Amino acid sequence: MGNTFIGLLRGINVSGQKKIKMRELSSILEATGLKNLKTYIQSGNIVFESDEADREKLQEVVTHAIHQRFGFDVPTLVIKKEDVKAILEANPFAKESEENKLYYVLLKTPSKEELVNQFNQLHFEHEGYQITNQCVYLLCKNGYGRAKLNNNLIENKLKVEATTRNHKTMLKLLEMASVKG
Repeated sequence: MGNTFIGLLRGINVSGQKKIKMRELSSILEATGLKNLKTYIQSGNIVFESDEADREKLQEVVTHAIHQRFGFDVPTLVIKKEDVKAILEANPFAKESEENKLYYVLLKTPSKEELVNQFNQLHFEHEGYQITNQCVYLLCKNGYGRAKLNNNLIENKLKVEATTRNHKTMLKLLEMASVKG
């Protein structure tokens, strides 16, 4: 088979909005030709294989299939298993913090340099961050639920689509992507 990918859907099954059952999601995506599809928890995490190597095409396939079946748009980010591994290994906060304080805001596209420079002037009490082309690493000392620095703020300031996952979810998705069959 081809390449292993991780798909991250933003904003499904949150507060009763954009409800999608994972079993139904799996069947509509398998019908598009995605293989060995696995889901993790109800918040829109999928692992799959595809002969298609173009992430943007795969994002379009997933987004279109969901829109056709459920009638709403779901921002979708598809990343390679190797990219998730590299993102986890490069976390600047991993050694200095408890895992439950680490979050990853995965960027669909790199932000413009001037927006990153403006963002880097901001300071958030009890929160650390580092911006790369693929990810904004967050250290939320008081937890993500209380963080001022959240997905919406990052999308707004950096003018990019993004979706956030915690450390445990990222590790689980990498593990699932590494298991064949």
